[in-house]
Amino acid sequence: MKKKFTLEIATPCSENFDKMVPNSKGSFCDSCAKNVIDLSRKTNSEIARFMVEHKNENICARVKTTQLESEFVYNEVSKMNNLKYAAIAASVLLTSSVTAQEKEPVVTEISVEPTHHLVGKIAVNQHVKKEISIIIKGKLLDAKTHRPLDERAYPDLTLTINNEPIPVKVNPKTGGFSIPVTLSKDDKVLIINISGSDYYLSKVIPFDAKSVKKNIFQQDIIIESETINKIYQLGGIRANFVDEKKE
Repeated sequence: MKKKFTLEIATPCSENFDKMVPNSKGSFCDSCAKNVIDLSRKTNSEIARFMVEHKNENICARVKTTQLESEFVYNEVSKMNNLKYAAIAASVLLTSSVTAQEKEPVVTEISVEPTHHLVGKIAVNQHVKKEISIIIKGKLLDAKTHRPLDERAYPDLTLTINNEPIPVKVNPKTGGFSIPVTLSKDDKVLIINISGSDYYLSKVIPFDAKSVKKNIFQQDIIIESETINKIYQLGGIRANFVDEKKE
């Protein structure tokens, strides 16, 4: 029998999941002295099984906002059906084994066509991109106030540019940042990724190599704070099961 449900966090929590202490059951939250289960890294089928098996428990979890918009389906199989399926599987396996023993091996002839090769000089047309190593400096500012983003609302903000592997922390007091990058002189834009705790925003800004002075490209990043996407939510979670009879 299929069970359908959606997830709900009625009162989201503002605690920082990344600062909780991981353990075998999840991550321990000092604020409410509970283990928080990270469901954000689980598949839909894993979440469905977990919620059905723990539906009568008081669970605190972290989920993606997209998971709160999804409908989960769990196929609950009775014990009788499990026994029936096991018996059928055993019967099929036994029949397949006997049939395989009765069959004689089939010999297959494979003909290989000759491969023709061309021999000669290969000309390679290469377009060599001229790379430059520079430092991008500026401030991350709110478009409405032209001040740094509120540290309490958006803690631990970091920046990466053009998918550089190591993020750089933004100064919460000034909004200042300094990021060393290697670019091509032909690049016309920079891809800025802003992240912090449960938030994320990607923004494209123009770039002109002629604006680089003494290996420094000065560029402030102005964003509207409400456009920052909420990736995760944290708090007491419950499954709202769908009554299929009413559908």
